[in-house]
Amino acid sequence: MPTAPNVQRTVSRWEAGKAAPDDRYQLLLAYVYATTTGGQVSLGSGSDFAELLEALGLLGQGERQIAETRTAVIRHLTDRGGSSLLAFLTPGGRQGLAQALTDPSQADDVVLDDLAATVDGVNAQVGSLPFVRLQLMLAPAVEACRTLLAGPAPEPLLPQLRSTAVAASTLAGRLAFETRDDTASRTLYAEATRQAGELAEPWRQAGVHMSHALVTLYSQDGLERPRALVDAAVRAARSGDSVLVRARAHALQAEIAARARLDRQVQTALGLAWYDMEAKHAGDPSPSSFSPGHLRGFEGVCQLWVGDPARAHDQFAASADALTAPREQVQRAIVRTDQALARVRMGAPQEAAQLLHECVTAASTTGGRVPAIRLRRARQELRPWRREDWVADLDDHLMDVLGS
Repeated sequence: MPTAPNVQRTVSRWEAGKAAPDDRYQLLLAYVYATTTGGQVSLGSGSDFAELLEALGLLGQGERQIAETRTAVIRHLTDRGGSSLLAFLTPGGRQGLAQALTDPSQADDVVLDDLAATVDGVNAQVGSLPFVRLQLMLAPAVEACRTLLAGPAPEPLLPQLRSTAVAASTLAGRLAFETRDDTASRTLYAEATRQAGELAEPWRQAGVHMSHALVTLYSQDGLERPRALVDAAVRAARSGDSVLVRARAHALQAEIAARARLDRQVQTALGLAWYDMEAKHAGDPSPSSFSPGHLRGFEGVCQLWVGDPARAHDQFAASADALTAPREQVQRAIVRTDQALARVRMGAPQEAAQLLHECVTAASTTGGRVPAIRLRRARQELRPWRREDWVADLDDHLMDVLGS
């Protein structure tokens, strides 16, 4: 099987008629396998497309390249309007979900597994596809969870259904925030919080509180509400089974304390975060929720508020170097923007502007709200040099790409 060293570039070259024959062959094959004989898009577990990607892995293709192939196909098929929930269900799961939505008592493990895989599939595309498109792809899953919970769904299936509903509503709340619909975001987080409270899994409650705290931090003035949510996350995480969720909760607690200029609390919370990060993670129920790369980014933010900009710069650089997965690109853009802010405070404004050009490009890929907010704040720090040509170039780039 041929390989494509950069799938996104290959797609662009293919559309321009310049892609290599082997690369065109692989992408054409992927598109064919993603569509059923009846013309429906089928991308989920058990589909021909999923089987093809598994075969590519067995033939030696790397995980990153397979992920690029998946993203390229999803991007172009959803360009054509294929953003339906049905695209991510297994071929046999569509009829089962239709029956369950008509009569929730008919729901079974297969239907719930399909629904969970759909939410996971959309979540995996954060950082690769625009937030608006992800929101459209996720909305049917959120509504399906609501319908099944209104039920009555079979009692033994309720924990699994609630877990999926929590994941779907939390992600939907974040996506609503990113697309600047704060009212819908608050409603979705309230829904996620309510369903998480029905589960005997405190780490899930902590995850909802942390996500809600972050969007609240950027959608409301003041630290009181975000601090309350973070404190609730820490309490839940301490009684939960996920060490990594606990580490993330302490890291976020440190950032809130840094923004409030509470240096001693910052150091305590960071120490607890590293203690959790360095503990054993075998069997952690949320293994991909947090990493040392993420934690270094939090350390950098804390140094930026209550410490040394030079140390913050180095911590941001280490964090950005570690955040390489597609799912981490939004966070990487935020870290790079904060790194540029550290350069300004170190007395290197032109070097900061150079880095911000990279951040503008990264932020434009998904239309993320937080990277845009951080970019504007970093640009404000460059006001003393506003008459310099290199600042004018940055302003032109911001206007062209973000309309800022």
